[in-house]
Amino acid sequence: MVAGMAVIRAEPVPGPDDIRVAVIAGVFGGIGVTALYRGLAVGRMGIVAPITGVLAAVIPVGAGVILEGLPEPLVIAGIVVALAAVLLVSRVADEGGGRAGLTEALVAGTAIGLFGVSISQLSEGVVFGPLTIIRGVQAVLVVAAILVTRSAWRPGRSFVPAIIAIGVADMAGNSLYVLAVQSGDLAIASVLSALYPVVTVILAAAVLKERVTREHAIGIALAVLAIVLIGAGSADPTAT
Repeated sequence: MVAGMAVIRAEPVPGPDDIRVAVIAGVFGGIGVTALYRGLAVGRMGIVAPITGVLAAVIPVGAGVILEGLPEPLVIAGIVVALAAVLLVSRVADEGGGRAGLTEALVAGTAIGLFGVSISQLSEGVVFGPLTIIRGVQAVLVVAAILVTRSAWRPGRSFVPAIIAIGVADMAGNSLYVLAVQSGDLAIASVLSALYPVVTVILAAAVLKERVTREHAIGIALAVLAIVLIGAGSADPTAT
């Protein structure tokens, strides 16, 4: 899909620097998603989800501040509120004990955060070509993991349409993130994209009729406030 989009947009062939960035991003992304799914499978969602979500947001925000400087005060306030929203919305009711999944969550959050930082370094105007390389690298990593662990990999036919839809949505999200970073600040783009658990919670309530807890409701409200603050700060004519 992304290779086709690169052709339609007549993007230039990625240069050596963009290829290098794409390979690094592909490795981080592959490790991050694999660790996240592994953590959710073997550990407590109440540990894995919030740690992964917060790390995946904090690392690009920190990198954005280092590379691009501090944003406007309203934006900083919005970022703080957004991180609180991610923590609350990612919380999952869990009565179990122990710290299962903690290591996987730390690896996943760190790797996904570094993935976001990496793809922010792509040359402006080059999006789908590097994403093609990223997906190729991730495919190689997944195939290697399957061969090494001898894991089952053939999904049932009934799951194929959903898997295709997930792939399209995931690539659309990655593409829009790259475009957002290229047109604005890394800190702002990363923290807004990290609010995706809010959409998950809302869809779970609307489609699956899952109960929205008080923590989730507060998190959703904080997410809306964060978006307003970041939007207001970004619109400030004195903003850098």
